[in-house]
Amino acid sequence: MEAAIIGGGIGGMVSALLLARAGSKVTLFERQERLGGRLAFEQDQRYRIDRGPTIVLLPEMLRSIAREAGIGDDEYELIRCDPMYRIHFSDGSSLTKWTDTDRMSEELNSLSAKDSSAFRRYMRDMDPLFQEAKEHFLEKTFLQRHTYLSWRNMKLFAKLRSYLSMRQMAESYFGDKRVIDAFSLQALYAGGLPSGSPSLYTFIPYAEHAFGIWYMKGGFASFAAVLERALYRENIKVYMGAQGAVRQIVTANGEVKGLLLADGTRHSYENIIYNGDFPHLAGMLQGEAEPIKQREFVPSSGCVLVYAGMNKRWEKGAGRTTHQFVMPESLQDSLRVIAAKQKLPGESEPLPAYYLFNPCEIDDEAAPPGETVLYFLIPAPIPVDLHSSYDWKKESSLLADRVLADAEEKLFPGLRDAIVWKKIRTPQDGLGEGWYRGGSFGIAPTWSQSGAFRPQYAPYNIKGLYSVGASMHPGSGVPLVMQGAKMLVNHLLEERA
Repeated sequence: MEAAIIGGGIGGMVSALLLARAGSKVTLFERQERLGGRLAFEQDQRYRIDRGPTIVLLPEMLRSIAREAGIGDDEYELIRCDPMYRIHFSDGSSLTKWTDTDRMSEELNSLSAKDSSAFRRYMRDMDPLFQEAKEHFLEKTFLQRHTYLSWRNMKLFAKLRSYLSMRQMAESYFGDKRVIDAFSLQALYAGGLPSGSPSLYTFIPYAEHAFGIWYMKGGFASFAAVLERALYRENIKVYMGAQGAVRQIVTANGEVKGLLLADGTRHSYENIIYNGDFPHLAGMLQGEAEPIKQREFVPSSGCVLVYAGMNKRWEKGAGRTTHQFVMPESLQDSLRVIAAKQKLPGESEPLPAYYLFNPCEIDDEAAPPGETVLYFLIPAPIPVDLHSSYDWKKESSLLADRVLADAEEKLFPGLRDAIVWKKIRTPQDGLGEGWYRGGSFGIAPTWSQSGAFRPQYAPYNIKGLYSVGASMHPGSGVPLVMQGAKMLVNHLLEERA
């Protein structure tokens, strides 16, 4: 069997490796001059830090699929973050998240004794539910939607109280607003809102405690290089840049016929896997008698990202962890205002929540000796198009200055004076790179875009056309995208056997 893959993100590379190891001839086309998709570095001559994903969840899923793709455990290093992260609240209190249940219960006692005992109940309840949901949701595909609504799944939905949002699920266990935030903010990992993501995503905070949060030595983006080396070991043809830019997917009579590259070159293929933001796929099809009827998708949240290198190294600890969240007075209200106004908070408005990644806390080699590199993520609205009149560059810079000042006051004394390198990315930058409406995580994890209602790996009635990536089932995040690639390849091999 021969296959072409459009897009060299994680889903595309893992699909290529699994196919090649099963004996297929694979060619990968990537329009950028690098592979990795959202796994990338921001860097200058002195500093380097992850551009996008930083937190490794579900480590065994990542490891096991990497092994199937021919990547040994010794080709990369995962380091457990314990504590996992610290959350700083607007009233001056903080909550440190620990993997160990007993230690986490003790930590919660400092905020609310009732919530400490509720946490133990939460973990007891979620453990069997996670195992069941993993088997029936994360490891299953729903090409026929009725399989999603089976009697067995309906009973599981009832146990999960799937009619609740992720935040409402947290509220059903915890009473203190700060603890509720601490067990629902993880919707942001998938580009959703705690109040707009179904309770199924409660498995993210559960998985943190059950399996830990991990850091990949050298940065998560270093995993892209590991995968790239494996591609060449498997003799997979890779075209990048101008040679890898695909203009259209050619179909006829409901079947894939090949690719048309940007330079006018045509290549014949009977199997094509699209690894990009799924809403763009329909626009790449050429040859069908009638255009594909494309539904309107809700994009995931956007982000303003600030990267900074400092000529100073702060003492470890002292309230600092590798991952940190700084919260506003009301996370709910803050996110709601950003979404409603479609603008970043102005100078007279309260600061939104932000996430801070400090790899030097766990990896001494993340920056030169005596120096530090930091990453700030600030939730942002979604730009509608590239021609929006909103001045993203100016407004993002003003907001970044406020966040840096806040981080200096609360966590890193002398931060701003120590900065020698800084870069800011906005949702409009992502939009320019092909991210759907500038969303940082593909499409949003809403009720109507989860499970069977999320695009599946064979999304259209076109033989030989498949899709993989953050916008596809089972969801965004590196391990889940890898799981999606595994399910797709298994299906393709069975179909072609």
